[in-house]
Amino acid sequence: MATVTLNQLGKRQFGGVSPFGNLTELHFKLTTNSAGGAEDANSAAALASGDKVVLGVLPAGMRLSDAQIIISTTFTASVTGSIGFEYADGVDDDEVAQDAAYFGSGLVLSTAARLRAATAKAPVILAKDANLVLITGGAANAKAARLDVIVSGELTGPK
Repeated sequence: MATVTLNQLGKRQFGGVSPFGNLTELHFKLTTNSAGGAEDANSAAALASGDKVVLGVLPAGMRLSDAQIIISTTFTASVTGSIGFEYADGVDDDEVAQDAAYFGSGLVLSTAARLRAATAKAPVILAKDANLVLITGGAANAKAARLDVIVSGELTGPK
């Protein structure tokens, strides 16, 4: 029986070898007001189907492992969404393309739930800073709602 060892020990790890590693969770929150518009945002208009909401920045060099999507206060009936990432500069990378549905698509936001990443996509390491995005679908939002996204991964450092 052969023993096969992959050449990955310590690869792309920064900050020294630590028993705790570089595992991290980044938390992003979207709340909407009673009219359905995003709070603390550059637009107060109600979120319409097809709108893109930039939830925050995922740093370059982050290995994306998983996400929890928590809908604690539901959106209007029929509102769905896709959650993924787009590079902050808007330009694809040759090795890791932007994917606005990396963590899931067709997610039902009108039902209270705790969801995990709903795709079978391989983990990727972001080549550059990327925006975590929610693309809404199904219907416009017309009520107060809350969505939290917790992205889990390893901070391997920029290239």
